[in-house]
Amino acid sequence: MRIGEGARGVLCVLCGLCVLLGSCGRTASVFRQYEYEEEVYLSLDGTATVYVHGSIAALNALRGTGFNANPSARFDREPFRQYFATPVTRVTRVSSSRRSGRRFVHVRLEVDDIRRLGEVAPLAWSTYRFSRDGELFVYRQSVGPAAGKDVGPGKDIGWTGRELTAFRLHLPSKIRWDNSGHDIGRGNILAWEQPLTDRLRGARVDIEARMDPQSILYRTLWLFGATFVAVAMAFGAVIWWVIRRGGAAVPAEAHTP
Repeated sequence: MRIGEGARGVLCVLCGLCVLLGSCGRTASVFRQYEYEEEVYLSLDGTATVYVHGSIAALNALRGTGFNANPSARFDREPFRQYFATPVTRVTRVSSSRRSGRRFVHVRLEVDDIRRLGEVAPLAWSTYRFSRDGELFVYRQSVGPAAGKDVGPGKDIGWTGRELTAFRLHLPSKIRWDNSGHDIGRGNILAWEQPLTDRLRGARVDIEARMDPQSILYRTLWLFGATFVAVAMAFGAVIWWVIRRGGAAVPAEAHTP
């Protein structure tokens, strides 16, 4: 039986998806959505970029805030900017989206010292430690109880009980050990997941990762530079050899009758 072009295209797409999902293993999160998520992009000097993504309802319940969670209301960035802007954090972007009938907020923060992040109200449920231990750098974060604010029945918000929260680390150097229980994602990413129900009742999350003291970017640039120098030297040697051979051939041609 011959397969039409349209059916063949569909089969190719399905096969590609199967390969993609199979290659991702336990870290696959292509279709995974989070009700609340914190992402830390850490540098070895202790500076960091932090993203907070979450439904406004989850933010109110977990952090005790009182933002307007009505998805049909006009979104105002300023209250979120004021809440997340502190002497320790600089807000560089606030945006919003809608999903499953709920309004989500997305905040980007710049931090000069990750160890002070627990001093600010939006992220004070965590303690942060980052230091060198022998030949490695060690990052530790302990996420404690949530505010547990009553925001009404979950069914009224649209929660089904299957919502997830996540704490994600993007690390700058080779990871030697971690307690995430998952494979390292592409881009040197680690993730700790927790059901929203557990986060609401304050189940603790302990995060730890150990990494090399030299950044992957620095090592990549060094290898690239060394490779470039080696190629340039080889190219120069070939040119020198060709010129020398050409110069040596001139006298022989001069004696030809």
